Amino acid sequence: MEIREVTSRRELRRFLELPYKLYRNDPYWVPPLRSEQKKMFDGRRNPMLLHCDYAYFVAYDDGELMGRIAVFIDRHANEYWGTKIGSFGSYECVDCTDTSRALLTVARDWLVARGMTTMRGPSPINFEVQNAGFIIEGFDYSPVLMSPYNPPYYNNQMGAFGLTKAKDLEAYAVDMAVWELPERFKRYSQRIKNKYGIRVRTVDPKHLVRDIRIITGLTNRSIDGNWGFSPVTDAEATSIAKEVKRILDPSIVFIVEAKGEPIGYSITFPDINVILKKLNGRLFPFVFFRMLKGIKKINSYRLWALGIVKEYQRRGIDTLLYLRTYEALKPRGARLEANYVLEDNFAMKGALLKLGMELVRKYRVYEMPLE
Repeated sequence: MEIREVTSRRELRRFLELPYKLYRNDPYWVPPLRSEQKKMFDGRRNPMLLHCDYAYFVAYDDGELMGRIAVFIDRHANEYWGTKIGSFGSYECVDCTDTSRALLTVARDWLVARGMTTMRGPSPINFEVQNAGFIIEGFDYSPVLMSPYNPPYYNNQMGAFGLTKAKDLEAYAVDMAVWELPERFKRYSQRIKNKYGIRVRTVDPKHLVRDIRIITGLTNRSIDGNWGFSPVTDAEATSIAKEVKRILDPSIVFIVEAKGEPIGYSITFPDINVILKKLNGRLFPFVFFRMLKGIKKINSYRLWALGIVKEYQRRGIDTLLYLRTYEALKPRGARLEANYVLEDNFAMKGALLKLGMELVRKYRVYEMPLE
């Protein structure tokens, strides 16, 4: 067994290519776009890496590539929380305990050498929160946009190394074709709207950067203090606006205003994974235009984020966002998945269950002390 740090373009190509090899016969895996993967692991092009120390490692056995892992320290998050947490992510490995142990050991030792007291993961190496956690329940369908996929044995590898549960994340789904929102819910939403002078508007594609900055500002205010949160930077907000512009459906991204001031938002994306699954990670120009055309035919969506500033929380404002999302997607007969929801976010879980959504998948983030 040999562990190598990725220090060359050739080694980085192998690092990036490994998932396409490991999952090539898996009917549920969705190959990410290779061009986006290159950007994600490039410290000059991924704004999150600007405030991280990081390294990538690969494992070889008798010359054959067997696994990979990214390890990083988010200085921005540690300063915000006053912690010394180091993270691992982008983990892929064959079903071999020795390989898994070697990868996790090099990640642990790298973090210990830099003074970290906790190792946590798998964590995302980009703000979009892609690939946070490993699936522990609900392996029988493909992941929606910006959510991870993994074989069940990854969880055994974590436990064998001594990593234990830090937090579970949950996904809820509903079939709009058969879902009917109760009339009392609609009446309640109207009372809330009148009571607080609420206006719910869609984002403006002509001023997308402005609206994304509004939304990231609301994110920083609404989930400040939530587990795993750290403030979004201006550079990350600009990057997000550029990335989502290609797939954004303005009719399902909402900003809530109270007396003219933004107080909340929700973001729902078309689940373009149903298209990406057929592309094997390659997006040639003619395929790109075909994909854009195909987005209009997608009937699967992900409720990616929803937030209300603390001053207006627990006042029913979120019902207005659920209602607008329902009104937009009901005529399309779409499937909607809300993903991720913290296991102890009982307010949101309660609202989703009352709306008729069902728990369909669980993810686990692991951690271990390094002292």
